[in-house]
Amino acid sequence: MSRYIYDLIKQQENQKLDFKHSIDDSKKIARSLVAFSNTDGGRLLIGVRDNGSIAGVNGDEEFYMVQAAAELYCKPAIKFETKAWTIEGKTILEISIPKLSGDKLVTAPDKNGLYKVYIRVNDENIIVNNIYLKAWNLKRFGNGILIRYDEPEKTLFKYLQDNKNITFSRFKKLTNLSKYKAEKIIVNLIVLDILKIDFSENQIKYQLSKQ
Repeated sequence: MSRYIYDLIKQQENQKLDFKHSIDDSKKIARSLVAFSNTDGGRLLIGVRDNGSIAGVNGDEEFYMVQAAAELYCKPAIKFETKAWTIEGKTILEISIPKLSGDKLVTAPDKNGLYKVYIRVNDENIIVNNIYLKAWNLKRFGNGILIRYDEPEKTLFKYLQDNKNITFSRFKKLTNLSKYKAEKIIVNLIVLDILKIDFSENQIKYQLSKQ
């Protein structure tokens, strides 16, 4: 049975897997739970170091910290499943978080206590921006999109022919649009799967979906 955990550890941390040596902050762990839930679901292995070595957990403290994170600091509360494994004589907790199934993204407190929407990108938990939220809601609840191919769109596509991606501020500056109008264009193009959000760098950028 331990082979299952070793196989998970071999995958290393990724979009659906995170290692935690231990838990001493329920608010911080809530961000991981929320990020997994808002993206593809995932697993936390508690008692595993970042390098994949086995640390183990002591007693039930970690379980109750996760429970507090899910019930007190995730809005709405997240349901999870847990299983204890004995590896190398030590206890590992496997926490399984399902993908969001409701009609509302889950939030958790940031370092300042403000509730934010997090998603999982590779092995990081990322706070999303307003454009992501608008696109998500439009995909979920929208009744169709009317989009024009005017000068702002032409300028955007021409820029992206020569550049991998573009920041929102750069697009706004190139087109001299108001924030509202620039956001609306980017959001509509994301919903239509023409653009996608690039979270791979420290700055949020946008690029063509088909590249």
